[in-house]
Amino acid sequence: MLILDGKIASAAVKARLLEQTKALAEAGKRTPHLAAILVGNNGASETYVASKVKNCDETGFGSSLIRFNDDVTEAELLAKINELNADHSVDGILVQLPLPKHINDEKVIEAIHPDKDVDGFHPMNIGRMVQGFDTFIPATPYGVLLMLEHFNIETKGKHVVVIGRSNIVGRPMSILLSGERPQGNAHVTICHRHTPKQETIKMAQQADILIVAVGIPEFVTADMIKPGAVIIDVGITRVEDATAKKGFRIKGDVNYEQAITKASAVTPVPGGVGLMTIAGLLKNTMKAYEGKFYHV
Repeated sequence: MLILDGKIASAAVKARLLEQTKALAEAGKRTPHLAAILVGNNGASETYVASKVKNCDETGFGSSLIRFNDDVTEAELLAKINELNADHSVDGILVQLPLPKHINDEKVIEAIHPDKDVDGFHPMNIGRMVQGFDTFIPATPYGVLLMLEHFNIETKGKHVVVIGRSNIVGRPMSILLSGERPQGNAHVTICHRHTPKQETIKMAQQADILIVAVGIPEFVTADMIKPGAVIIDVGITRVEDATAKKGFRIKGDVNYEQAITKASAVTPVPGGVGLMTIAGLLKNTMKAYEGKFYHV
């Protein structure tokens, strides 16, 4: 049984990026710069953003962390995004989600210039992805593709079942894996919360590759896994546990202990897809820096 270790796969991506940034520095050029906006003091968001900044430093990228209190107005946040859009020293912009309820997420996402949308959420970039054009791929699905590539997981002709249809993971994942690309050309089935539970189980049992992104701890159990399947667990949830040092444990959407008894390869949580999401974000930031495409 192969553990799809995000530490190993992301380290390989970052090593290649570090080579590029060192070459840029030696040539007297600036390196890619990522600007992250964090609103409020949500513990999980703080952790995610700190990790992104740390990974920028390790890869030779410049980074800026811009903080706002959770009572910031939508207009103030949009004004800062417009300022960053106009700043030629900033290549990528990300706004850490979720945002406070008084701020419209969609309006904020659409305010980021498509050429700096390194999270890959802007409707223009999503549209280009659907049509198979060169664009920024949403960071988490991109990270999954990079992981499949690193561990030489074949997808062509395989039955991939994606459980979850969010715009951030499930939907783009299904589009990418069914598309004409090296980590693609799969037969894809997507299940969601309106799919009858027995049908979801039935589809999961047929999956050569099972990708789960529902946000329900240990949703997938051994009886749902086809022997020899590849399991990609995108979920990450803090579950209260009085016996744990921090008072909680991190759980994925798949029961890991059960999965390793039947699957041929499994991503751990933590230490799996989460690290690859950051790798995808860094790759997108380098792409933005290089200006490999421009929207008109």
